[in-house]
Amino acid sequence: MHANVGDRVVIHGRVVGAAERAGEVVEVRGDTESPLLVARFDDGHEAILSPGSDCEVRHVG
Repeated sequence: MHANVGDRVVIHGRVVGAAERAGEVVEVRGDTESPLLVARFDDGHEAILSPGSDCEVRHVG
């Protein structure tokens, strides 16, 4: 999975009825094979993500 600073991330709920979380990539760490994304979510908190099958990157631009 490739992401750049400024891209949007959406974390889909893993169970029926779970809400999605969306935010912006503020930093990309690690290498291209196993990236870690620092994301600032729309509710204001930040987290380090190891993108999995429930993560969608929406490229900006």
